[in-house]
Amino acid sequence: MKRIIATSNAPEAIGPYSQAIEVNGTLYISGQIPLNSLTKEIPEGITAQTERVMKNVEAILKAAGYGFDDVVKSTCFLSDMANFKAMNEVYGKYYETNPPARAAFAVKELPLGVLVEIETIAVKS
Repeated sequence: MKRIIATSNAPEAIGPYSQAIEVNGTLYISGQIPLNSLTKEIPEGITAQTERVMKNVEAILKAAGYGFDDVVKSTCFLSDMANFKAMNEVYGKYYETNPPARAAFAVKELPLGVLVEIETIAVKS
C-alpha cells in the first residue's frame, strides 16, 4: 500500500510530486533543496545549503517514522563538482557509521538556482 508523506518541517513540493512516498517498508524521498520551510529562505554557500538539505531530509524521515540509520541510497546533485568536498563534509556528519550507497554528480542547473539537491531512499529493516 502506498502512503504519502508530508510534513510542514520540510519545503512543500514545488511541482506535481510528493515530499516522499512509502511503499512496503521503503521510503522514497524526493530531491530536497536547501529551502527553509518556515522562512522560505535559501542560505548562502554550499556548506549552509547542504546542512539545510540534510535537515529537510531528516524532517521527512522523522515524519515517516524513519531515521538516518534506515537510509540505503542517496543521490546528490551539485551545480558544480567544485562543491563536492564541502558538500561531502557536511553529508558525512549525518552518516558517520554505515553510510548508504551514494551517487553524486554535477548537473547543468538546479531548482531556484540552488547549489545542491539530495534525494534519499530508506528501508525499514
